Amino acid sequence: MPLSGTTATRAAAAASTLPCDIFASAGTPCEAAYSTTRALFASYNGSLYRIQRASDGSTLNVAPKSAGGVANSAPQVSFCNGTTCTITLIYDQTANGNNLPVSPGKSCSGCSNGLGGPAANRADIGANAMALPVTVGGQTTYGALFNAVGTGYRNNAAKNVPTGSQPEGVYMLTSSNLTSGSCCFDFGSAETNDSDDGNATMNAIYYGTACWTGNCTGVGPWVGGDLENGMYFSDTGNNPASIPSETGSFLTAWEKNNGTTNFTLKYGNGQSGGLTTAYSGALPSGYNPMKVQNSIELGTGGDNSDLGKGEFFEGAVTAGYPSDATENAVQANVVAAGYADNTTAFSTNVSVVSLKAHANSKYVDAANSTTSLIADAASIGKAETFEMVTGTDGTVNLKSLNDNQWVTAESDGASPLIANRTAIGPWETFDLIANGNGSVSLRAHADDDYVTTPNSGTSPLIASQASISTSSEQFDLIFD
Repeated sequence: MPLSGTTATRAAAAASTLPCDIFASAGTPCEAAYSTTRALFASYNGSLYRIQRASDGSTLNVAPKSAGGVANSAPQVSFCNGTTCTITLIYDQTANGNNLPVSPGKSCSGCSNGLGGPAANRADIGANAMALPVTVGGQTTYGALFNAVGTGYRNNAAKNVPTGSQPEGVYMLTSSNLTSGSCCFDFGSAETNDSDDGNATMNAIYYGTACWTGNCTGVGPWVGGDLENGMYFSDTGNNPASIPSETGSFLTAWEKNNGTTNFTLKYGNGQSGGLTTAYSGALPSGYNPMKVQNSIELGTGGDNSDLGKGEFFEGAVTAGYPSDATENAVQANVVAAGYADNTTAFSTNVSVVSLKAHANSKYVDAANSTTSLIADAASIGKAETFEMVTGTDGTVNLKSLNDNQWVTAESDGASPLIANRTAIGPWETFDLIANGNGSVSLRAHADDDYVTTPNSGTSPLIASQASISTSSEQFDLIFD
């Protein structure tokens, strides 16, 4: 049954042919189709997405101007004037009603083994509805911007989508204006419990710069297949050396998987030209057969890994293994839609800092990769110096300059902080909170608790406090 409030109706006649019409006519129908910018069926005249404004909690459904048309954004602009609006639901345009609400994260029953989001009960958050304006055919529309940690959507009971080793196709229109090297900006099939259920339990497009298996060529980003426990750009994981990056302010990403012997990755310019095949061949070792579940996600990893950043305009999951000719026709349709004017730009700042604990007026020390962080140094040396990377969403990551390892809130925040990680994930991500007295506090995304210096600074730092209640949660940030 569709989620409450759906308006997924169809007009009697189609004015043209759109992506899901093309897939259907080729015998590989869309079983889940989403867009915040336009209809994906020529006959579709239902809602595209729902927004909620912060000022009074009211909601508004945004629909195409006409059946098969571009989103009518004028009511949204008026509705959101003077306040903040969030996309709370993205409607499925197929008859299956596989609508995408904000991901439940740890808040759903049976999801305790997944990673939590930043909202109440460790759920995720929705995208800012006004943050990604673009034009389609000269008309202003809005994409979905995944810029804040924990932005994600998920349906854990999707109907009629491929499962097990059934063949499946996925495409989306995204952009390289915003990507990340962390896990995971995904779209496609995932687990029904927001948890890592093992190899081959996902079949989703990954787009970003994370080279999960190493040995990649170039800086990326690349289109890959997130098949769980790995984002694969080939059967061995690394990207083809001949394709060092796949970029564009509008970029089409494609993944198809026959479930037993082959998966194929393609990309294209969303404004011109055809498709390039980046990889087509054997599945990675340990991924045959596939074990896909009936969950559809957007913006996070299968276990709700929530550091992926990106942009989403449209996409679909299809039954069957779409032909090259079908994908070429859909690519031509995306180009013909006239996407333009994506001017989003983001930057990451890097500083060298030290942390002076208010609990004892000593500096936080990262002695080595086997010793927990503790505020016990009377002066600043290499072990008390960190590279602080501030992300596009205001979060920070800290790398110890003593061992070049990232600081992590170990064991999902249950164990003391330690600098022993080679890559950034949710456990290595913190909110930097400015306090009224000029100090700062760190809130760990691992458990949403604040970092404290227990026992007046004599015990290791740990993310265990629900609030900033004493000087033990406060630090002076000293820039080099």
